[in-house]
Amino acid sequence: MKVIGVNGSPRKNGNTSLLIKAVFQELKKEGFETELINIALKPVRGCTSCFKCAKNQNKRCVFDDDIINECIGKMAAADGIILGSPTYFTDVTAEMKALIDRAGMVSITNGGIFKYKVGGSVVAVRRGGAIHAFDTMNHFLHYMQMFLVGASYWNMVYGFGLGEVNDDKEGMENMKTLGENMAFLLKKIKS
Repeated sequence: MKVIGVNGSPRKNGNTSLLIKAVFQELKKEGFETELINIALKPVRGCTSCFKCAKNQNKRCVFDDDIINECIGKMAAADGIILGSPTYFTDVTAEMKALIDRAGMVSITNGGIFKYKVGGSVVAVRRGGAIHAFDTMNHFLHYMQMFLVGASYWNMVYGFGLGEVNDDKEGMENMKTLGENMAFLLKKIKS
């Protein structure tokens, strides 16, 4: 089984990446294949509501000049999806929002390609606004009819400078719990 992690941070190896990798560590212990995709390293565009994805019925966005279609394909093929974003003005990054809007539109106009997958989200935050960012990603997972995995607390970890999330022991322990719970649920669904 495979879990895709989508990192919405423009920092390839920043705090958000560390959170996703902490979840992956637990999944790997349980025999899961994992893959991290960094969507914010190159420009991505938002959804234009052109509805060509509905007309074409090819499980792709009509715009093919960025990483979003690659993400949609990998998300559709995966058993589980983790979305991760730093907190930008109390929400997700523009790149994560573009993924949510475009992948969501492609999914709902092509028969629900993410339906019944297991999903979770993680948020890196300096101080405040993490709940809103967390809600944005979780709303997407719910709307896609995915099974949302919980942990022992909301999936947000505090830290500003590179690696400072590792100092939030409770937050990092929660990432471990998220990985364990995701592995448990995926195994139950597949059995």
